[in-house]
Amino acid sequence: MNANKPDTTSTWVDPDDAPELTDDWFQQADLYRDGQLIRRGRPANSGKKVSTTVRFNAEIITAFRATGKGWQTRMNDALADWLKTHSPSQQSI
Repeated sequence: MNANKPDTTSTWVDPDDAPELTDDWFQQADLYRDGQLIRRGRPANSGKKVSTTVRFNAEIITAFRATGKGWQTRMNDALADWLKTHSPSQQSI
């Protein structure tokens, strides 16, 4: 037979125990405008990027990952820059 679970006790003792609202906290907080949640980041389907699977040498991936957050965008930019001076159809395999 199922019984109701007892209420969990609150760890909240005093309003002074609330975390401090720092600038970092406000940077991460949700933003509402006229009651509408404003989403952060790039909107879904805003670009013409295609998801794919590609295999690269380990040292290439390690080098780009070492540059930190956004490494895939930098890798995309490096390939786009290469295309400015090269034609993939003219490359020998």
